[in-house]
Amino acid sequence: MTHDFVVIGGGIVGLATALFLGQRFPQATVLVLEKEARLAFHQTGHNSGVIHSGIYYKPGSFKAQFTKAGNQAMVEFCQTHDLPYEVCGKVIVATQPTELPLLENLYQRGLQNGLAVQKLSSEQVKEHEPYVHCLGGIYVPTSGIVDYRQVCQKYAELIQQQGGEIRLQHQVLNILKTSTGYTLETNQGEMSARFLINCAGLQSDRLARLAGLEPEAKIVPFRGEYYELRPEKRYLVKGLIYPVPNPEFPFLGVHFTRMIDGSIHAGPNAVLNLKREGYGKLEVDLKDLGEVLTYPGFWRLARRHWQEGLQEIIRSWSKPAFVRSLQQLIPEVTEDDIIPNPAGIRAQALQQDGRLVEDFWIIEADQALHVCNAPSPAATASLEIGKAIVARIPEPI
Repeated sequence: MTHDFVVIGGGIVGLATALFLGQRFPQATVLVLEKEARLAFHQTGHNSGVIHSGIYYKPGSFKAQFTKAGNQAMVEFCQTHDLPYEVCGKVIVATQPTELPLLENLYQRGLQNGLAVQKLSSEQVKEHEPYVHCLGGIYVPTSGIVDYRQVCQKYAELIQQQGGEIRLQHQVLNILKTSTGYTLETNQGEMSARFLINCAGLQSDRLARLAGLEPEAKIVPFRGEYYELRPEKRYLVKGLIYPVPNPEFPFLGVHFTRMIDGSIHAGPNAVLNLKREGYGKLEVDLKDLGEVLTYPGFWRLARRHWQEGLQEIIRSWSKPAFVRSLQQLIPEVTEDDIIPNPAGIRAQALQQDGRLVEDFWIIEADQALHVCNAPSPAATASLEIGKAIVARIPEPI
């Protein structure tokens, strides 16, 4: 059977895209292919559950625009469909004098992005988070928490109510361009699409190449490792507590996140993963690792950030080092207070020159769209990303 649209990837971006396809093209046939046995298996199902505000991102970028709008859209979606969520707010704090100018810069960026951010003294920070020790902070009132796996299940229900189809355990092995669209060879047989949308996350660049493209960046997987506060220590954190990010380093630093179930997660660090979809610290895939180690962009990134990268590796293997990072925010936390929690993997596009692709990145092709960079905050922005993807499709297809 030929489908009008085939979406590859059953994560939150792929599902949001399929949802908007059904709304814009109600007579079209929409099929979602997911290679795992359940939806939201990879990035979506292993993230921190934060509804981001958009404070960090370059004004005017897709990330800034989509995250601010997506924050409101996600809250409204949860309200409409009675999904548990909470707009709990977030504090971002400076713990060293050298971080105070960075905090001011971040405050100004928040204003430029149209957010109702507030400057806080160290005493005012304690009104929000009594156990944080800092020199000053920012309060971001629109940040919140949700379970994105539940959001995905609701997306899936709505897709099916619209007449869309979702097939699990369907892995795309090859993509052939035809005169009318694409033929997809999967582990469950062939199927055809008049229009193809690649939302495959950790495998997105590979699928783009199968479809005949040569993306100017490669997906490099970074593992984020978490700990969890023991239940008797949850009182130390009321909401979301973040350090001021280093603008020269592409990750936010270890932080505290209250989850929608009440648990408190601490992390993540960020280390190169040795397998694109391996969640254990010692899991290795020689093909995946070989692609990274033979990629010039990786070595250029490593030369630029080797000191920060070394600290991340140390935190990965040393619980005391990880705890010391947490103690910069909450000095009362001890090694006995935290227990290991499952890791997540960030699919990050990296260019040949060693620069990370900072924004969401959608490649347009003949009768196809390829989402080749959609890491955090893509879950928050998923409804806006899905809407933007569908808006790029010509009518009629």
